[in-house]
Amino acid sequence: MLIEMFADPVLNAMARRRSVSKVGPHTPTDEDIAELLAAVTPVADHKALRPWRLILMRGDDRMALAHALDEAQGITRKNGEYNTKPFRAELLIAVIASPTWHPAVPDWEQHATAAGAGHLLELALWQSGWGVMWRTGIYANTEPVRAAHGLAANEHLMGWLYVGDIDESFRRRLLESKKPPLDPEQFLSRMPAHGA
Repeated sequence: MLIEMFADPVLNAMARRRSVSKVGPHTPTDEDIAELLAAVTPVADHKALRPWRLILMRGDDRMALAHALDEAQGITRKNGEYNTKPFRAELLIAVIASPTWHPAVPDWEQHATAAGAGHLLELALWQSGWGVMWRTGIYANTEPVRAAHGLAANEHLMGWLYVGDIDESFRRRLLESKKPPLDPEQFLSRMPAHGA
């Protein structure tokens, strides 16, 4: 039996979200992703600079990433062999921070907006029934990987959302889990006493 943590369906969906490291071969269409962006574009965005974009990667795009990752690591493979990491999902969504100069909004704040957009998309995909794993790594912003994505000099690759369907028995186990939420006290504090 599914145990609801919150009466509010939005809060409940947020509390139930889980990363799914192994996703199946079925994926949302590009049109599905575009539709879900209505839940993403309200992300907190100082001065409405919209400092983020997404790259949808399917098919041969993943092979280009595989070669770029190998180049970044200095790996040479035998004919027919390739880096399998980008093939853990049929759809990868690269989350790109794309800041523009503004005197009141530093780059770090625009990167935070991009990360927020990535997480909102992850939540929207989860609530729509898809499994998602946000993957990064030390090679994400190396020159070969940046070039494969066509990044501008000011852009930063925040990682990739690996997207696919979820095995129903696994989804049921996730949703029926009685694992308690993390203790909120570890995240809360107060300003230090001043002049005491």
